[in-house]
Amino acid sequence: MVSKYAIAAVVCTVLATTQFAHAAVSAEEAAKLGTVLTPLGAEKAGNKDGTIPAWTGGDQNVPQGLKGTARRPDSFASEKPLFSITGKNYTQYADKLSDGQIELLKKYPDYRIDVYPTHRTASAPAWVYENTRKNAESATSSNNGYSIKGAYGGIPFPIPKTGAEAMWNHLLAWQGQAWRYQFHVLVTASDGQRFLAGDIQVDEQSPYYFKDGPKSDYKEEYNMIHIVTNGPPQHAGEAVVTRDPLDQVGIGRQAWQYLTGQRRVRKLPNAAYDTPSVFVSGVSNYDEIYLFAGPLDRYDWTIVGKKEMYIPYNDNGFYQPVKDSDVIGEHFTNPDHVRWELHRVWVVEAKLAAGKRHVMPRRRFYLDEDTWLAQLEDGWDASGKLWKTFTMLNVDCPDLPGVVSGAFMTYNLQTGDWVANNIMNEKSYTIDFTKPWPDSHFTGDALSAEGVR
Repeated sequence: MVSKYAIAAVVCTVLATTQFAHAAVSAEEAAKLGTVLTPLGAEKAGNKDGTIPAWTGGDQNVPQGLKGTARRPDSFASEKPLFSITGKNYTQYADKLSDGQIELLKKYPDYRIDVYPTHRTASAPAWVYENTRKNAESATSSNNGYSIKGAYGGIPFPIPKTGAEAMWNHLLAWQGQAWRYQFHVLVTASDGQRFLAGDIQVDEQSPYYFKDGPKSDYKEEYNMIHIVTNGPPQHAGEAVVTRDPLDQVGIGRQAWQYLTGQRRVRKLPNAAYDTPSVFVSGVSNYDEIYLFAGPLDRYDWTIVGKKEMYIPYNDNGFYQPVKDSDVIGEHFTNPDHVRWELHRVWVVEAKLAAGKRHVMPRRRFYLDEDTWLAQLEDGWDASGKLWKTFTMLNVDCPDLPGVVSGAFMTYNLQTGDWVANNIMNEKSYTIDFTKPWPDSHFTGDALSAEGVR
């Protein structure tokens, strides 16, 4: 006879497994990839009225003579807006706008959303598609979705079942194996006064995406960043290294900082979550980088659904002017240089997990179905009032091939302050895709060796 205690133990085990782990999809579901779904998991077909076209392979037409250290041209520079959304007519389009964008339209009479024809330019190499198909049947999550296993070299959950899985797709979106970029971080107060918060160079790589399978020294890390600050003068020479693992609970983010005043490297104990980021003089938080970065475990994540939204897309034109002031206005980016398109997005809600704390207890993300990158985000404060809204202007890089993260903006709707990050207009290039650096480049010892001030 089975005792009631044994039965209870079995029930608890089943509940725990259901709560803390999620299995991969079936072979039948995975077979949709490359057929009714794109190889990365988006709906291949267009919408019914033709305003979203079918995906036909993305943009892999590399402009003749293009080098990584040049500005990628705007393939759609000759196109004109189909229409513009303003504070006077936004109610006609409200079902396809985020709450934050509606607030910007209401707050600033000269804010404008220019909507252009939709181009589904997202693509990736064939080996990324192949790995994504494998991941669909092998990747699993645990610890409430905060850690994953069985994934490599592709989107981990191309057919997501949970909000955490969708956000892992954002964190592990295809953006290359290794890349370097330089940019300015500009902070503008509500009165229009602006200051340079950072003049930064970043070396970044994803061992998760190293081609031809995991190397012998693969530590199941998906992101490594080596940052050097060149300005403003009081921060010149400071540097930071971060490393992000697939096991966000058992290992967590590792980070080191070189301080010029002390001429030493120290371990950063909490370079994540809502800690103010040293990269941008503390004016925004670590987990607001690229709209969301770092560990997921402060929130419970829910997929609200999919919908058609106007989102920034194919914004190569934003990076063509050679002055920051050409694209940065008093209260927002210059609408003349921001392209919006209609795309399908995954809507993912984040709510503060039990026993956790965060200055922004509720957030909503809009993930582009073709790339899995978050293009828009809204955030609410502890009183339930809409607080911040975020936009990301992606870059079409057929030389990769892929569509990758670019400039991103944080708007404080309550104070009127805003931050423009990854502004590359006064730099000689946008993103230079490179060969991976040695693992040692992303260590505290590397910062010690480089310290000169």
